[in-house]
Amino acid sequence: MKKICVVTGTRAEYGLLKPLIKKINEDNDLELQIIVTGMHLSEDFGCTYKEIENDGYFINDKIDILSKDDTSVGISESMSKAMIEFAKSFVILKPDMVVVLGDRYEIFSAASVACVARIPITHIHGGETTEGAFDEAFRHSITKMSYLHFTATEEYKKRVVQLGEYPERVFNVGALGVENIKNIKLMERVDLEKAINFKFDKNVALITFHPVTLENNTSKEQFEELLSALDEIDNLKVIFTKANSDTNGRVINALIDEYTVKHSDRIVAFTSMGLIRYLSSMKYCSFVLGNSSSGIAEAPSFKIPTINIGDRQRGRIQAKSIINCEPEKNSIKSAINKALSQEFRISISDVRNPYEGNDTSENIINILKDFLFNNKIDLKKKFYDLSEE
Repeated sequence: MKKICVVTGTRAEYGLLKPLIKKINEDNDLELQIIVTGMHLSEDFGCTYKEIENDGYFINDKIDILSKDDTSVGISESMSKAMIEFAKSFVILKPDMVVVLGDRYEIFSAASVACVARIPITHIHGGETTEGAFDEAFRHSITKMSYLHFTATEEYKKRVVQLGEYPERVFNVGALGVENIKNIKLMERVDLEKAINFKFDKNVALITFHPVTLENNTSKEQFEELLSALDEIDNLKVIFTKANSDTNGRVINALIDEYTVKHSDRIVAFTSMGLIRYLSSMKYCSFVLGNSSSGIAEAPSFKIPTINIGDRQRGRIQAKSIINCEPEKNSIKSAINKALSQEFRISISDVRNPYEGNDTSENIINILKDFLFNNKIDLKKKFYDLSEE
């Protein structure tokens, strides 16, 4: 059997990885290993490793790296701790392949260690751009450390190749998050309302807002602009999911707590909703608001509007259901009114999600096995020059 080690550090990332983890676990030729780190192990962010255990999976290692300090110094300290602990973990677990998704700093740390340890890396969701976050640099760096690449669109595949990766190791399989929407049984509205103690009896906004990490201390100001816009929209109810452990993420979460207390009649907030409750809320809400990648990659599958604020997700491929606006009260308010308009909702009734693929996780498994069992992996990668085409 080949040992496949999946690394996960956030609630959202685990939700995306779930169909792949399930297939690895069920495959007779593969042994699943799971390492959890980052927000999964923090009380401030809901100790979401428990969700993984509740799903019936054994966690091989828990690497606790977060401190209460989410400044740039605190994040750098978390990264250094992660590298030391991942190095120890990989020596014990001896995986044949490490699987990582995305672009966060803890994933960059894990990939760096696997690269030094000469463990081949599979990278999911490479080639994307998020020009407002330092995740942009981490993502492309992880690409260069990885051997196999599974992208969400053809354009992202081309970008990975542009970074010098041979096309024979780069596969456009679509997004795992869209596969979740197509295959997971979501909650009935009445059951969801009971589960989150919230009624979908008016217009509802599902809001997730993260810091724009390539900007200096804009989190508080930008989020206060968002809250000011909400104050001026009549008959709007809100579901907040809290920010990640990025620089100044706790500032946003404190503002959410304060605002929720003041408006408890129409607002609920969650550190983590879990995959099923989150996607079910997306299904029944009027629109998604904020700057989370889920508004770009997953919300279009429900044919609902997404209001994308500011620069955090700038550069991503977008469906026509995305409304972009500035992190400023009047711009956000105008975007909300557009999202609620009958004209716009009719115009996106036939929207196609550009991140949709077919049998995404099954394709990833088949390709992984082909490379692992047929001795196709040579870590002495050559740089693919576009002039070779």
